[in-house]
Amino acid sequence: MDKNKLAKTPPMGWNSWDCYGAAVNEEQLLGNAEYIRDNLKDLGYSYVVCDIQWYEPTAHSNNYNSFADLCMDEFSRLIPAENRFPSSAGGKGFKPIADKIHAMGLKFGIHILRGIPRQAVHRNTAIKGCDKTARQIAHPFSVCSWNTDMYGVRSNASGAQEYYNSLFELYASWEVDFVKVDDIAVTEFSPWNPYSAKDEIEMIRKAIDSCGREMVLSLSPGPAPLDRAEHLSENANMWRLTGDFWDKWDRLRSMFERCEKWLPYVKEGCWPDCDMLPLGRISKNSSYEGDKDRYCAFSFDEQKTMFTLWCIFRSPLILGGELRENRPCDEEIIKNKELIDLNRFSTNNRQIIRNEKFVVWACVDKTGKDVVAIFNLCDEERSFDIALDFCGIEKGSSAFELWKKKEEKILENTLSVKVAPHGVWVARIER
Repeated sequence: MDKNKLAKTPPMGWNSWDCYGAAVNEEQLLGNAEYIRDNLKDLGYSYVVCDIQWYEPTAHSNNYNSFADLCMDEFSRLIPAENRFPSSAGGKGFKPIADKIHAMGLKFGIHILRGIPRQAVHRNTAIKGCDKTARQIAHPFSVCSWNTDMYGVRSNASGAQEYYNSLFELYASWEVDFVKVDDIAVTEFSPWNPYSAKDEIEMIRKAIDSCGREMVLSLSPGPAPLDRAEHLSENANMWRLTGDFWDKWDRLRSMFERCEKWLPYVKEGCWPDCDMLPLGRISKNSSYEGDKDRYCAFSFDEQKTMFTLWCIFRSPLILGGELRENRPCDEEIIKNKELIDLNRFSTNNRQIIRNEKFVVWACVDKTGKDVVAIFNLCDEERSFDIALDFCGIEKGSSAFELWKKKEEKILENTLSVKVAPHGVWVARIER
């Protein structure tokens, strides 16, 4: 199986983390899936991803319960908590939810942490497909610094690959289409080696390839090391460029530098990931990186900047808000078809200039027309005069601005535009 043929365009969809943290339940998952079916599917949004702690009955917020009892089968594999996902009762796992999401014409995904449950190691439970046990394959010094659920797996241990094979065999039986693997690059037990989970990435890749079902592999190393770009490209479809991205201007501003560095590695089946889009209603269960149960704290112009950058860089577009509470302004952002088409089909994407005041990007859209985006990094509105030949624009062209849906004539030798604070002007050039 060629994993690059699975995600020919950047994956689009929704993830439960930004709005529900560790505590999403079946109703919330399916409710957002129904919203995508009814409102967003035709634009290309297709994945519905259940994020972390779906196996923990007591999860209730964005915070983690240390050393909580987890739901697990006899082969050391985590399974859904029935009190939160009642359709999983009787050993059905996520199959009933996947069936409902597939019936909507959508795809289903889950989040996992690398490794094997500490609970399995302490109980010394079995590994399916071999005579080894959890204790024999676990790496006791390979632990996540922010979550107590797992130990890493020793790649040279007999039974380690069988364990990962059994995981993805289970996920294939649930008909999972997308797996997000967290805590996958930086590990505390070897701080001198910031890519010490390399072997686990390769074991996961082998397990997917042998499970009999195609699955998009998304990695959350947070951030991915640039010097490992080729290895990430060989094994994954998506990988995070940053730690968790939230609705704070300094994090958005820093993304321009990250996108510039990762741009050479954007290609079919390989999508450097700017992280979920914290648009709409978020942090519903607890105050987290801001007020509890808030709408996105970005200004409307900052939201347009974020969405435009994700699209022209061709990052995956994974929405993070509670979609059923969207306002018209939220809809305006996530339904901009012209920008979404750039994300899916544009070519020759490039940064032209970046300095302390502004950034200019350009690309070619699916019809062969040039698109130019000017981002204002300043705290006040600014006018920008950019030479036409610098952007490859002919004198006398017209520009159709993709947010205002308005045509503007270009008459002089420079492109002169006013851009709101932290805002963007992005236009298709008509000759």
